[in-house]
Amino acid sequence: MVAAGVMSACLVLTPVSDASAQQYWNKKVKCEQSDPEGRVIPTRYGNGDLGWNHFFGKHNIKKCRVVDAALAGKVDKKSGGRLEYYRVARNQAKLVNIVVIVQYARRTGDGEYDAGKGNKIGVVTTYCKGMSKCPNWINE
Repeated sequence: MVAAGVMSACLVLTPVSDASAQQYWNKKVKCEQSDPEGRVIPTRYGNGDLGWNHFFGKHNIKKCRVVDAALAGKVDKKSGGRLEYYRVARNQAKLVNIVVIVQYARRTGDGEYDAGKGNKIGVVTTYCKGMSKCPNWINE
């Protein structure tokens, strides 16, 4: 008689390090703008969660000048490293409120993203207030 062997497997789960987000976050700068207070604010390519790659598709903003125009004005709301800029875009009688959210710090508030020593995260997102996608004319 042959004894049947029992094999068991053990799955060990370990926490994912904070650096995991860095693997797919593109830090390369797509465009850059200075605000009136002298802050140089990059718009990084980023990923699907923040930066150019986030708002390009999700919010239909396809031109740096949309972001740059808002950053050329004063900060409208500030909370630590988080800055918000509000501007109005106009196309004849059509008006759209543009919001640009900036993390002017090395790391995001949740610590998931790190721009590296001496760098700022920059533009997290840009969108048209009250709509999921900006109208196409915003990119003309």
